[in-house]
Amino acid sequence: MDLLTTLVDKGLRRELPTRDEALAVLRTSDDELLDVVAAAGKVRRQWFGRRVKLNYLVNLKSGLCPEDCSYCSQRLGSSAEILKYTWLKPDEAAQAAEAGVKGGAKRVCLVASGRGPTDRDVDRVSETIAAIKEQNEDVEICACLGLLKDGQATRLREAGADAYNHNLNTSEATYGDICTTHDFSDRVDTVRNAQSAGLSACSGLIAGMGETDEDLVDVVFALRELDPDSVPVNFLIPMEGTPLAGEWNLNPQRALRILAMTRFVCPDSEVRLAGGREVHLRSMQPLALHLVNSIFLGDYLTSEGQAGQTDLDMIADAGFEVEGTDTTTLPGHRREQERGQVGVRRRGAGTELPPNA
Repeated sequence: MDLLTTLVDKGLRRELPTRDEALAVLRTSDDELLDVVAAAGKVRRQWFGRRVKLNYLVNLKSGLCPEDCSYCSQRLGSSAEILKYTWLKPDEAAQAAEAGVKGGAKRVCLVASGRGPTDRDVDRVSETIAAIKEQNEDVEICACLGLLKDGQATRLREAGADAYNHNLNTSEATYGDICTTHDFSDRVDTVRNAQSAGLSACSGLIAGMGETDEDLVDVVFALRELDPDSVPVNFLIPMEGTPLAGEWNLNPQRALRILAMTRFVCPDSEVRLAGGREVHLRSMQPLALHLVNSIFLGDYLTSEGQAGQTDLDMIADAGFEVEGTDTTTLPGHRREQERGQVGVRRRGAGTELPPNA
């Protein structure tokens, strides 16, 4: 296909596809799907080789959120049957993180429900970061605490956080359909605040909420404009007790096309296969490793993932390898930006270059 040849060429040069090209990826036929995966796989291997980064999620505070995000089981008014608890103590969080690190996780993601942290909450998370780093000095810490106020991102960086996650989730045009308590611009501002403070930005999307192809392209193009280092792609798990409980819009083929489109638009970003992969990709998960270079290990916020050993076996059986702490995830040009040789924003750290970088 001329389309795929063009997209591979652009991906190897970090050139942005056109919107029509991105839409065309989502509209390819099932007969063309393996060709799409193979093409996006060339781009993935250019920037990340055959490495898979493992991430582990620690839910610091669960439920009772005042926001009304329709997809979330922790939302205001949710009747979903989930655990609800206040802040874990630093030693409890460190113990939970240790399980992920022993399983091979290179990054620990500290997540707390709520609109955004208070200054006391930032203190709590700072203490937790210190406790985790004391046990595992080389582990990366990504905080996900909601909307940030002035100065909070800097405090988290100074406490030892490496990254901050705040997803855009869906297109700006349809954001009001899934949330009314904050808007799309609030999320963009938080990602930019994190970047300005020197944190590696992690921002992605949720697919399967009833959005159109155009919405998916819009949100991935918005992410490309923000240029986060990490782009998690979540697939909606329709939870009973939430407004989107009946939204079963995905199948494995659709999920793979979404991942491929994201890789073509964000060729040198860490594209992470996140929530919902077990539910929607099912037996096709190994194919997704040709598109993404990062996955979560174990459970998610309020839903279970597959067993960690199953993930490790899947990675090995598919011919990939787990990325170690002695290997840097990001391509060389992004690390040059961190050192100020190309840009002003902080990126990942390290010295190794990926194949062909």
